[in-house]
Amino acid sequence: MADDGRGTGALTLDATVLAGLDVLPDGVAIWGEDRRLAYANGALRRMLDTAPVVGEAFEAFAGRVAQSRELTLMDPDEWLAAEIADFGKEKSADYVLAAGSVMKVTQRPIRDGGMTVAYADVTSIKRNEQALRAAKETAEATDEAKSRFLRAANHDLRQPLASLKILVYSCMREESEQIRSEMLHAMSVAALIMEDLLGALLQIGQLDAGRIQPRVTSFQLSQLFERLAIQFRHQAEEKGLKLRFVIPRGTVATDRALLERILSNFVANAIRFTEVGAVLVGCRKEGRMLRIEVVDTGRGVKDEDRERVFDEFYRAAEERRGQKSGLGLGLNIVRRLAALLEHPVRLRSEVGRGSIFSVAVPLGNVWHSEGGEMEISETVAGEFAGVPVLLVEDDDILRRSMTQLLQRWGIAVHAAADEAEAVRLAAEGVSVRMIVADFNLKSRTGVEVVQALRAVFGAETPAMIVTADAEPRVLASIREAGLPVLIKPVSPPRLRVLMHNLLFEPGQVAVPN
Repeated sequence: MADDGRGTGALTLDATVLAGLDVLPDGVAIWGEDRRLAYANGALRRMLDTAPVVGEAFEAFAGRVAQSRELTLMDPDEWLAAEIADFGKEKSADYVLAAGSVMKVTQRPIRDGGMTVAYADVTSIKRNEQALRAAKETAEATDEAKSRFLRAANHDLRQPLASLKILVYSCMREESEQIRSEMLHAMSVAALIMEDLLGALLQIGQLDAGRIQPRVTSFQLSQLFERLAIQFRHQAEEKGLKLRFVIPRGTVATDRALLERILSNFVANAIRFTEVGAVLVGCRKEGRMLRIEVVDTGRGVKDEDRERVFDEFYRAAEERRGQKSGLGLGLNIVRRLAALLEHPVRLRSEVGRGSIFSVAVPLGNVWHSEGGEMEISETVAGEFAGVPVLLVEDDDILRRSMTQLLQRWGIAVHAAADEAEAVRLAAEGVSVRMIVADFNLKSRTGVEVVQALRAVFGAETPAMIVTADAEPRVLASIREAGLPVLIKPVSPPRLRVLMHNLLFEPGQVAVPN
């Protein structure tokens, strides 16, 4: 019996019980109170090269296992000492075998002394647990990324809403028909931007639910290119880039809104990742298709990132290190929209030289045209006649509408799109009595810009912060810096009250939110 693991040692083992143990898929070992092996079934001998033999002392078996390296052990000597000390105690542990499988070892004491030890192969269970953990972590990371995206979308939505609110307030008091007409057009532009943003949010939800149905029409690409030029011109200029659109002739047949979403993501990415040079948007004919290409002279995409850049929430290492990098949704939306439209998307890139993102669209045959954009400028006196104010706001439309509102109140507005422009104005001798700064500027916070301007002015110039980010920690950080804050969209009456307090009653500044 000793050779086949059926010896009894110091225990008397029933033959029927032994026969039952031998057919178990898990390994079983029974150790007597004399710490010698009384029984080991066939499954254990198949599982372990170092399986014990009947009559072998537990200490000798454990020593062989520690020296064999059949189990992946951090410290074999420490493990051996613990095993010898824990003989007969109830415990369970998982071990990784050298072959990569996972074995659960569970020992239990028996009534007359000694112990039984069960050996189970739990490799598949552990792999499933690991897969579930990875899926859970991925889901949590996805939820967090989506939350960040929604916060950013909320901020972007508040910008045109703030412009619209100010324009409505100003328009109600404007007598000039020409100026009212310009204001109404600006309201229309702001409303269209809001509509686009809300549509994008809805689009993401619908994409996730598979509910978007393309509405294919034929239209001129020139109209779409004009909208993209207006949308991205300022961003390109801020980075010193040339943004050029080669207007094509003819029409295409596709869903106009979805194609604009694809191209706007391409152009936004091209500007974001191009530091020097230009971004060119043009077309080339391919049979009955028109391939629309966005060409940049940026950093390019590494070979290992070519496919992954289209994954949801994926950002290359360089982008993750950026201060205001994207959230990794744009190109994923592009891929899904292109698949929905059955428009092939292509990426060609060379690291250090640039990239070409493109989408192929069917040619159409019906002309379609829309009106272009207009700019607004007006000068109307208001209540704070002659008071010089420095406005720092990086959103073009909001900066124009805020400037217009303040000018209606008689304020002499010095408007800046970023910190550098604001500091330059201050250094050139512009003297102001108040600073109004947006919080979420492109490179610095409004609080930091106010501090920089005060240093240039050499005085604690009254200042306020306006922000679309209503998170408590953001508002608390602004107030901790000693600055009052208004949340966008800013109500003109509230703005007027706060400005009045800062200028004429600085000891009683209250934010009417």
